[in-house]
Amino acid sequence: MLFLTAYKKVTAEMVPIERWLSRADENIQQRHRPLVTLSYAQSLDGSIAAQRGIRTVLSSPESLHMTHYLRAAHAAILVGIETILADNPSLTVRLVEGKNPQPVILDSRLRFPLDSKMVLKNNLPWIAHSPPEQLEEAERRFFREKADALEANGVHLLPIPKDRRGRLSLPALLECLAGLGVSSLMVEGGSRVITSFLQAGLVDFVVLTISPVFLGGLPGVELNGVIAQGGIGEMPPLFPIRLREPGSERLGDDLIVWGEVS
Repeated sequence: MLFLTAYKKVTAEMVPIERWLSRADENIQQRHRPLVTLSYAQSLDGSIAAQRGIRTVLSSPESLHMTHYLRAAHAAILVGIETILADNPSLTVRLVEGKNPQPVILDSRLRFPLDSKMVLKNNLPWIAHSPPEQLEEAERRFFREKADALEANGVHLLPIPKDRRGRLSLPALLECLAGLGVSSLMVEGGSRVITSFLQAGLVDFVVLTISPVFLGGLPGVELNGVIAQGGIGEMPPLFPIRLREPGSERLGDDLIVWGEVS
C-alpha cells in the first residue's frame, strides 16, 4: 500500500515529466536531438557511490518506484560502460507498469560483457563506440572480434566520432539517436557521463534523489577532474547551472528535487 501511494503521488503531484516530454517532437524538429532528462541518486555530500566501480544503493523503495516511472516515460535510457561493469543493471521497467526504454551504452572500446543481464534478458542495448579507424592498431583486431560477437547476440553498434578531448561526441550521439526515432533520453550515470552531459549543455531536465546519508565517496559531478583534464577550458564555462521553477518533495526517506535547466 505504501508503494501504491508513493506511485500515485509521483504521477499526480510531483515530477511533471509528461508536461516536459510533450515538447519532444517540437524539440526534434528544432534542435535535431532528443530531450534529455538527467536522473540519479546521491548522498547529502554529493556522492553517488562509495568508490568507483562499487555498486552503492542510495534510493529508498519509494524513490526507486519514481525512477522506474521516469524510465517508462522515456524512449531511451543511457549509462556509461563503468556503470555496466560495476552494477550489471537491467535498465528495465519493473516496479511500475510501462514499456522498457531502449538502453544506450557509452562504450568507446567495446568492453560491454556478453554475459550481461541486458543480453541474457534480451533487453538488447545500442552501444555507442569509437569508429575502428580512430583506434590504435593494436586495438583494432580485438575490436573487430568483439564487434562481431556483440552483433551476433543482437546488440546494435553505433559508431560515433570523438570530440576534441578524445571522448565520444555527445552532440553527434544525440543527433544519431534522433535519426533512429528517439525523442526522449533519460541519463542515469555514472559520474563521468553526468559531468559530460552537464558540461556540454545537453541536459534539459533534472530529477535528483537525495538520500539522507553522508557517504564520503565518488562525486556525481566531477568538477575537479574535468578541470584537471582541461575540459572546461576547451568549452564555454557553463557552471553554475540553475534550474528553472524547481520543485522538491520528500518521498520515503529521500528528498526529490526536480526542475528544467535554465
